[in-house]
Amino acid sequence: MKVLMLHGINHNMFGKRDPAQYGTITLAEIDARLAALGRELGVEVESFQTNHEGAMVERIHQGFTDGVDAVLINAGAWTHYSYGIRDALAILTVPVVELHMSNIHAREAFRHVSVFAEIVKGQICGFGVDSYLLALRAAVSAVKS
Repeated sequence: MKVLMLHGINHNMFGKRDPAQYGTITLAEIDARLAALGRELGVEVESFQTNHEGAMVERIHQGFTDGVDAVLINAGAWTHYSYGIRDALAILTVPVVELHMSNIHAREAFRHVSVFAEIVKGQICGFGVDSYLLALRAAVSAVKS
């Protein structure tokens, strides 16, 4: 089973950016934890990060072409306004799990809305780095059911 992890805008700055919201964990450490859990679950996790919306759309299209089994996405701020990414995700025929380290519903009002909510299998938020691990477990479970 292959799971594609999509990291959005500014996530390359984890560990430096707003530690009150995101802690001090780096993107490399998040990816290492996902890979380790993936090995435990018998799943290959491929991670991709970009600060360019078009590159994110193209990687989603490539995931469709490659036949990934599930997609995890933490799109960052794009979650709240990117209909282009939303439409690309809607092309997928596999479970998509949206995730966020912070609780987007307890933050600024504009963060309460996810333009992906209608098309994803589910959303996990507010558990820091554990949001990633919970999302991977949820995606694997969704593929198996």
